Amino acid sequence: MQPKRLLIATALMLAALAPGHLGVVTRGLMVDAYFGVSVFVAATLLLFYGSERLFRFDIGEALKATRRAQAPIAALMGATPGCGGAVVVVAAYSSGNVRFGAVVAALTATMGDAAFLLIATRPDAAVVVLPLSLVVGVISGWMIDWLRGDELNATPNGHCEAPYLFGKLRPRDVIYLLLAVPGLVIGVADLINIDTNALFGEAFPLVLGLAGTAVGLAIWATSPLQAMTNAKDTPTTRMAEETSFIGVWVIGAFMAYEYAVEFAGLDLEVMFQTVMPIMPLIGILIGFVPGCGPQILVTTLYINGVVPFSVLMGNAISNDGDALFPAIALNPRAAVLATVYSAIPALIVAYGFYFLAPGFMS
Repeated sequence: MQPKRLLIATALMLAALAPGHLGVVTRGLMVDAYFGVSVFVAATLLLFYGSERLFRFDIGEALKATRRAQAPIAALMGATPGCGGAVVVVAAYSSGNVRFGAVVAALTATMGDAAFLLIATRPDAAVVVLPLSLVVGVISGWMIDWLRGDELNATPNGHCEAPYLFGKLRPRDVIYLLLAVPGLVIGVADLINIDTNALFGEAFPLVLGLAGTAVGLAIWATSPLQAMTNAKDTPTTRMAEETSFIGVWVIGAFMAYEYAVEFAGLDLEVMFQTVMPIMPLIGILIGFVPGCGPQILVTTLYINGVVPFSVLMGNAISNDGDALFPAIALNPRAAVLATVYSAIPALIVAYGFYFLAPGFMS
């Protein structure tokens, strides 16, 4: 049990159960976060971890055998929504299986968990951001390997064990999965503009969304998860814990924006317009903060039309998501250098869009 998390989870549920306008707004935000983001995260993670477990694939050894293609492969893994691919590359670097350029490529290309939110809400923007981040990541990785050579390459410090194929299923994770399956159906229906109220009635999506959110909050409050789950856990456990972890940040970002507009009466768009020339730089600096919460907030501001595409793009390239946590733990110097190096292409791309295409994807 995590006392601080339990307190936060309780406060969120009390806000959802509050009478009047506060409860209505909070319940709506939670349901939107669940059907718009969480169910898609759950499906993606279950597919990713299930495939990894089924085929018992050691990506570190595979990367080691493809030295010339390490940067493109690492960037592709980093560009995969979520932080799993980038974390695997960081672990492979610590084990001496990949060069430092691969780490820079993965951390530059990754958008972290914010990618799930962008894909679910603005797929048109995601089609631009993710491939562009991938290309920038590949070029950055190649440049680092060319300029620094083997100077920053790590020495092996151990080998990550392949995950066990079977493990113990926890009832909480099974419940979360059973709720996520019909939740995904509703999420897809919403995505393609099908009237779910006409299909399922008004009560069912509301109850299902709140139930899924409540179970997710309970999992988050009782889980020790800080960034990524243990590879030895079952795919269902990893899916449930990581989705719950991401879901809390998404709810927090949604609430921060909506409460500021709805209850505090702040006009965020006007506020940011006064400092617009430095907004891309602010987005890049926020990307330096470890974790996915601040990055999800930036993406939320973009989705709501508060900040332009250049801010989102700069943040997407500079941020390392949860992958920065294991990077700092395994090799602090490499983590700091990789983050600093990612700022250079982030500045170029962000201000390129700001000056040359200010209204792009607005």
